[in-house]
Parts: sequence; C-alpha cells; structure tokens
Amino acid sequence: MFTVLIALSLFASQSPAASPKQLTYCNPINMDYGYCPIPNFSEQGKHRATADPAITMFKGDYYLFSTNQWGYWWSHDMLHWNFVARKFLLPGANVYDELCAPAIWVMGDSLYVIGSTYTNQFAIWKSSNPRVDDWNEAIHHFPVPAWDPAFFLDDDGRLFLYHGSSNTFPTYGQEIDPKTFQPIGEKIELLRLHDDLHGWERFGENNDNTFLKPFIEGSWMTKHAGKYYLQYGAPGTEFSGYADGVYVGDHPLGPFTYQPHNPLSYKSGGFARGAGHGATYQDAFDNWWHVSTITIAVKNNFERRIGIWPAGFDKDGVMYTNCAYGDYPTLLPDKAGEDHVAGRFAGWMLLNYGKPVQASSTLGGFSPNLAVDESMKTYWSAVSAKKGEWFQSDLGAVSTIRAIQVNFADQDAEVMGKVPGLYHQYKLYASDNGKSWRVISDKSRNLTDVPHDYVEFAKPVQARYVKIENIHMPTGKFALSGLRVFGIGPVAKPKPVKNFVVLRADTVSGADRRNAWLKWQVSGDATGYVIYTGIAPDKLYTSVMVYGANEYYFNAMTKDQPYYFQIEAFNEGGVSARTPVSLAK
Repeated sequence: MFTVLIALSLFASQSPAASPKQLTYCNPINMDYGYCPIPNFSEQGKHRATADPAITMFKGDYYLFSTNQWGYWWSHDMLHWNFVARKFLLPGANVYDELCAPAIWVMGDSLYVIGSTYTNQFAIWKSSNPRVDDWNEAIHHFPVPAWDPAFFLDDDGRLFLYHGSSNTFPTYGQEIDPKTFQPIGEKIELLRLHDDLHGWERFGENNDNTFLKPFIEGSWMTKHAGKYYLQYGAPGTEFSGYADGVYVGDHPLGPFTYQPHNPLSYKSGGFARGAGHGATYQDAFDNWWHVSTITIAVKNNFERRIGIWPAGFDKDGVMYTNCAYGDYPTLLPDKAGEDHVAGRFAGWMLLNYGKPVQASSTLGGFSPNLAVDESMKTYWSAVSAKKGEWFQSDLGAVSTIRAIQVNFADQDAEVMGKVPGLYHQYKLYASDNGKSWRVISDKSRNLTDVPHDYVEFAKPVQARYVKIENIHMPTGKFALSGLRVFGIGPVAKPKPVKNFVVLRADTVSGADRRNAWLKWQVSGDATGYVIYTGIAPDKLYTSVMVYGANEYYFNAMTKDQPYYFQIEAFNEGGVSARTPVSLAK
C-alpha cells in the first residue's frame, strides 16, 4: 500500500496500537464540518451541516468543496483533510448561502470555483496555489444566474455549464467562453425527472410519497471513452433514498438518453444513508470514485454529511457506484486498475450492533442503546460534557478489533458557522472482562475537530468490551450517534439465505411496477442482510443494507424494465454466499 502522509497533530497523542500507516477510511468521512450558519435552520438545535460536495484533483492533491463551510479542504491521500478558511463573497454581499452547492473545475494551471446564485452578483474565483488562501477573481460578476452549477471543460477546450435545482424547472446546459466567461448562445433544456416511470425519482423517505413533486438538482458531467455522462440528484435531500442518476450522450449538450442502470448511487440502508447530489472524480491512480451527500435531517432537513464511494464504468460503458458495505471500513486507493465492481470493502464486520451497553449518565430519552442501533438519526447523550463521562459496549465475546469509528452527535451545541479552534479529546479502552481496562487509543492531547473520528489499529486488538471516556467536547454534551467497532468476531459466517422471494406486479393487474416486495426466511445466525439488484444478472450494481427485518419494499425500479435480485446475510464473522439470481420481470 502507498505511504499515507500523517497529520502529526491528529496522531501524536495516540497509543502505539493506532496505525501510523492507515489502509482504510469509513463513511461519513471524518472532516471538521462547520455548524449550520443560518439562524432559522437552527431553531431545533445547533448542528453541523454540509452537503453538495465536489472533489477534483489538482497538482497531485484532492480538493473538496461543499455547501456553506466558509472554506474548503485539500488532501494528499483521501484520508486526512486539511481545511483552508476562505469566504468567497464579494464585498458588501449579505447572504447566508456563501458558497452553496459549489462548482469546481481545473483549467490551465488554475483551480476555479463559484457557488450557486440566482443573480449575477457572484464572482468566479481562481487559484494556482489553493493549498492556502490565495485566490483571484477570474470574473467579478458571472453573468449567468445558476443554482447548483457544474462546469465541464472538454478535451477540445470548450467550457460548458450545467445547472438547476427545482421541482418545476429542468436541468439546463449552456456553453461558456473559457476566456471571457460570457455565455455562448442560449441555455437549453437537457433533463427533467420522470418519476411516473423511474421509481427512485419519487419523493419520500423510501420513494413512496407523492404529495410533492420531486426535485432535480446537483448536476455533474463526466466524460469517458468518448461518451458524456450527465449526472443529477433526486428526489430530495431529506431522504434515505436521496440518490444520483445519469443520462448518456455523444455531445456535451446532448441529446441524452436515460441509462438503464439507475440510480447511479443509492445508499438507502445502514448507518450512513443517502448518496445524492455528488460528483465523480478520479484518484491519483486514475480509478473512479463518487462523492455525495449523506442525510441526517433530524434538527433540520438540511443536516447532512459527506460520503465517498468506489465508482466506475463496466466493459459495456455502464456507469455505476458501489455502495455495498459503504459505511464499513473501505480500502483507500493504492494502485491503478482497482476492481470497483467488486468494491473496496475491507471485510471488517460490525461487532456491536444491538449489543449490551452501559453509560455514565443519560440525558432524558437519549438512551445508550441509540449509539449501537446503526442509525445516525438517533444518539445517546450524557447529562454533561464533563471529563469522565463514559460509554461502554459489550461485544458479547472476545473478538478481533481492527478499527473503531467514533461518531459524535450534536446535543445542546452552542456555536454556529465555522468556528476555529474546536477539538475533541477522549480515550478508548478495551477489556476482556469489563473490569480490567487498557488504553488502545489516547486522544487526550488531540487539538483537532474530529466529529466522525476513525481509528484503525496496526495490530489487531483482542477484547470483549470497548469503552470511550470523554475528556473534552468542542461544544454541547458528550453524545454519540454511533460507537462502531469493526473486526472479526468468534462466530462462523452465516449460511446462505433461504426462501428469498421477489414479488412484483404483473403487467395485467395495473399495480405499480416501480415497486417490489422482497421477503426471505429469517437467518438465526445473521446480523443483517444486503440485497443486490440490477438490470442484468451480471450488473447488480444497486444494493440495500437491512437490519432487524426479513422483508424490504424496493421502490426504485423503472416501470418497463426487468430487474434481477440476490441477497446475502452477514454477521460478526463475515458474509454468506449469495442466493441464486432471481428475475422480477
């Protein structure tokens, strides 16, 4: 594996067990997300929030911009993200959406950026040295009003703009002069949603609510093998079914044809849910990845995080994103030609889902079990943020621990916007008997903000119990949406699932063929299940993770297409073989 550059301030205080050469990451990615800066969006509690990410490589580094962070991040390894403080507003501007759903692109020796605007009062900025706050205006007032903009520079030097965020208006495209940034010709309509045909485009938590028309947003263009892949987000950022789709054409402005495999990125189950409004990029080895928005939507509909998923194009040119086990430890890029159809899942299982827990104290109904229920929407909170508050998880048996993800929650936070100097401090302990404890990660001198901290161990830890002890919270109470322990437990992999049935309405009944009911026999040795589906037996690129149930309503199908399904079970010991492929005509 390639050598990972380490941010010394983050790792200097860890114990020797913590890995100095990390091989994996875990979604949501661990960055110092700013707090929502908008007062009326924070009435139900101040909280971290960002979304609408875009990543591109520039001069050997990855640059990540997202909504309203008063700055951006760069990374050399897709693991350690360094924040650069910067406000891109013009003097005199007074808006909260300082850089909402930003567009970024590389042209010549510069990185360019602009946020969303319905006016012509926003600048396009450029920098040849964006590792620091070193930006100049490319144009003072960009003349094209565009919300959720995306710019694409073609191989021939022509520049194109795509934009739109509405449940009424379509996605538009227009050519832009790359020297003057003036429009060339009129904008043209490119895409509209067709939720009457495409189940995943329907509004609602599980694409199942029709009281409001869905939103099309978040354009992004990728060129591959001479084809143009125009991506878009739908149906709404609040929902687990938030996803990206793609149309394909032979020209940057179309015409475009709906790709039979859609949605492109879909993550409706598990801890980190939602994979919409994103961007596709290549890593340092030219492998493809997709970055997108993860939803929480508890304190506000726009409470969100960011996830990165393996992506690519198959031998037939079908664009896909692999979100299976996408919130479990995932291998970082390390070489060219990685097989992203097979995924980058490290094989380390979740060891403490639904297992017994204890805590030093509990605030109201924020009970300890909510930190091990695999929902980022729920969390445990202690009654204070005092040093010494703790949370303990029992794995049930001595297990091999490879990594721990510490997901802090926002309870009684007191800050808004991007506040410098925030940091978390804590210690992680392990025990075989719940009485004698040893430190396995010491963050007591950490001075960085790590809301989704992820600790990978160079040498696996053998233990039954894991405990986290608070030392310092940046704001609010000591609260956890997930203390997630990964590795391998002392149990056999589950047996293959039995009696897997997919029921879809026939063409005669008139029932909605966008929906299917999946049912299977409960596996007594399983923690959960992953369902795979797609448009061909060898193209099962969409997946859904299910805990605590033996049925699932899949509402993301296109009306007039056949779909194929498989299912596998998983537990602390690993993953079962998949069932034979089932056809739902």
